[in-house]
Amino acid sequence: MSLINPADSLERQNEKLMKITQALMSRVEYGTAQSNAAYAQFERAALLEKRVRERTLELESTLELLHDSNAALAKAHTETEAARRNLADAIETVSEGFALFDPEDNLVMSNSRFCRDFRNMQAYLKPGLSFEEYVRHIAESAQLALPTEETADSWCARRIRRHKDHHVMFNVELTGDRWLQVSEHRTSNGGTVVLQTDVTDIMRMERQERARLKDKQTRMIRATLDHLNQGVCVFDENAQLVGWNQKISHLLSVPVRRLTIGASFDGLLERLGDDVRFSRGMDRVSFLRWAMAKGPKFPISFEVKRENMTLQIFGRGMPDQGFVISCTDVTAEREAAQKLYELNEILEQRVMERTLELEDALSAAERANASKSRFVAAASHDLLQPLSAAKLFISSLADNATCQNDMAVLAKAETALTGAEQIIDALLDISKLESDGLSFDIRRFALREILSPLRDEMTIHANSKGLELCIVDSNLMVESDPSYLRRIVRNLISNAIRYTPKGRVLVGVRRNGGSARIEVWDTGVGIPEEDQSAIFEEFKRLDTKASANEGLGLGLAIVERACARLGHPLGVWSEVGRGSCFMVNVPVAGEAEPALTPSNRPTRPVGLAQSGLIVLLVENDPQLRRAISILVESWGVNVIEAEDAPSALDLLSVLQISPDVLLLDYQLGPGMSGTELYCAVTDSLGRIPCAIISADRSPELRQTCKTLDIELLLKPLDRQKLAQFLDSTARAIAL
Repeated sequence: MSLINPADSLERQNEKLMKITQALMSRVEYGTAQSNAAYAQFERAALLEKRVRERTLELESTLELLHDSNAALAKAHTETEAARRNLADAIETVSEGFALFDPEDNLVMSNSRFCRDFRNMQAYLKPGLSFEEYVRHIAESAQLALPTEETADSWCARRIRRHKDHHVMFNVELTGDRWLQVSEHRTSNGGTVVLQTDVTDIMRMERQERARLKDKQTRMIRATLDHLNQGVCVFDENAQLVGWNQKISHLLSVPVRRLTIGASFDGLLERLGDDVRFSRGMDRVSFLRWAMAKGPKFPISFEVKRENMTLQIFGRGMPDQGFVISCTDVTAEREAAQKLYELNEILEQRVMERTLELEDALSAAERANASKSRFVAAASHDLLQPLSAAKLFISSLADNATCQNDMAVLAKAETALTGAEQIIDALLDISKLESDGLSFDIRRFALREILSPLRDEMTIHANSKGLELCIVDSNLMVESDPSYLRRIVRNLISNAIRYTPKGRVLVGVRRNGGSARIEVWDTGVGIPEEDQSAIFEEFKRLDTKASANEGLGLGLAIVERACARLGHPLGVWSEVGRGSCFMVNVPVAGEAEPALTPSNRPTRPVGLAQSGLIVLLVENDPQLRRAISILVESWGVNVIEAEDAPSALDLLSVLQISPDVLLLDYQLGPGMSGTELYCAVTDSLGRIPCAIISADRSPELRQTCKTLDIELLLKPLDRQKLAQFLDSTARAIAL
C-alpha cells in the first residue's frame, strides 16, 4: 500500500509529501519514546513495502512464463495429436497388417489389417496387450491351420522362442488354403514391429510351378532312363516298382505287361528263369533279403549269367528308403577280357622267354664287361711297363745330354710318353668307374689337402701357356674320397688350362647351404649351350684341331662319372667368348684347423745325399729294370738287380749284405708279390726302407702299403718322386 496515490498530479503528490515531511520532522523534534517506536515501525513498513513490490514483480514474471509454457504445451499437444493421427493414417494405408510393441512387449498401436484373418482377435487388439497374450490368442484361433503333429501349446512355445531372435520371418497356413507371411523387426529403442503379409497368391503360384516342374522333371527322367544303355528300375521303401525303362525288360527278359506301377520286387525276381546264375557271392535269397531290408541299404554289385549273356547288376539305396537297380550288358567286355587274359598268358610266356634270353645276354655282357675291365687293367699294366722304361731311359739321356737339339728331341719324346701315360690313366679310370665292384674311401678331410698340391702341380702347366693360375685356399672340411675328388678337380683345372688361350684360371670354394661348391673359372673360348651336354661324352672334344697329346676327351667324362658315383652334383656355366665355370658340390663336414707352414723341402733331389746307397731292385720286366738301374746309378746309387722274389732272396743270401733301400715291383709273377717279398726280407734282415712300384691303383694296395708303412710309386715311374724317396731315405740314414 503506497502513501501517495499514483493517480494524483505531481503537484498534489509534492504537496502531500511536504505535509508528511513536516509531520515527521515535528515528531522527531517534539516526540517522545512512543514516537520513536512509531518511526521504527514506519521504517519496517517501508522495507516491507519494497520487498512486497519485488515479490509482486517476480510473481508477475512467473505468471507470464506459466502462460507461455501452457501455450507451448497446448501447441505441442496439438502437434502430437496431429502426428498420431498422421501415423495412424499412414499405417492404415499400408497394405500389410502392422502392429507396434514397446520394449516391454506391450501393444502400442496397430492398423485394421493386423490379424484381420483371425476373427476372434479383434476384441483383444487394444493398446497394452502383451505379446504372449497376442500369440496365445493366435494359437487358439480357429482360423490357424496347425500341422498334424503340432498342438496349440507347442506352436505357441515355438513362436515365443522365435520372438527372441533379432530378425524373424516365417509362413503361417490358414484355413481355406490361405497363407500369411509374418516378419518381426526390432526398433532402435528395443520395441518390435510385426508385419503380416498375405502371400496366398504367391504360394499357390509356387505350388503350381512346382507341380509343373515336377511333371516336366518326370518327363525328363523318363526320357533319360529310356535313353540309357543300361536297364534301370526304381523301387520305393516297400520294394514296389515306381519307375523303369524299356531296356530292363529286354535285358531281364521280363514281359512289359509285368512292369507296372506297384509291382513287387519279389514277384519280378521270381520271373527270372532258373538258368540265371549269380556270381561274386550273391544268390537269389541274398538279393531278396537286401531288397526287403528296412533302413539304409549298402551298395551291392554282382554279375548274373544266362545263356550267352553276362549282366552286371548294381544296386544302391535312396534317401527315402527306396532303392535303384541298374543292369548292364557286359558280355562283350567279358569276352574281350577273356581274350585279353588268354593273350596275356601268351605274352607272359613270351616275356618269360625273352627275359631268360635277356638274362643270358646280360650275363654274357657282364662277363664281357668284366673281361674288358680285366683286359684294360692288364693291358694298361703291360703298356705302363715299357712306358716307364722309356721315360726313365729318356730321363737318363736328358741328364747326360749337352746338345740343345738332342735335349729338345728328348723333351718332345718325354712329352709324347707323358701324353700316352695320361691316356692310359684315363682309360683305367673309366674302366674302374664303370665297374660295379668299385668302392670309395669316404672320409672327412680338409679341402686344402687337395688344393695345395694341385697349386704346386698345375701352376707349372699354366705358366708354360702364359696363363695365371689362382687357387684360393679354403678352411672347410668335406666328406668325400680325397683321391677321386683330387682327380676331379685336377681334370677340371687341366681342362680349363687346355681351352684357355690367354687370361687366367681361378679356383675357389663357396658355401652352398650344407655343401661346399668347388668352382673352376676360366677366361677361355667358352662352350656353346647346345654343346654343354656333349662335352661329358667319351672322346668328345670341341677343338677338333687339338693333338692327341692334349688328351682324347676323357677328362670330363671321368669327372662326370666320378661325380655321379660319389653323389656330388656337377654343374657348368659358359658363355662363348667370355669363358666357363665348372662347379662340384661336396658335403661340408665342418671347419679345418689352421694350416701349418710347410717345411722347406727341395723341389728336386740332391744327388750327393744319395751317394753310397745300396738299393735292391726287383723287377720282372728287363727293360724297366735296366732303365731304373741306369737312372739310379747316375745319381751315385749302387743297384743290386733281381728278376723275381726267389732270385732276390738267393742273391741276398749269397752276398751276405743288407741293402739300404728296397725297390720292389708289386706283380713279380707267380709265387710271391712285392709286399710279400718285403715281409720276407724284413723278417730276416729287419726293417728296411721300401718302395713298391706298381701300375695297380686299387685302394686295397694303397691300404696295404699304408699298413706296412712303405711308399707306393705308381707306374709309369716319376723320376722326381723316385729321387725324392731315395733322397729322404739317405738323409734319414745319415741322421
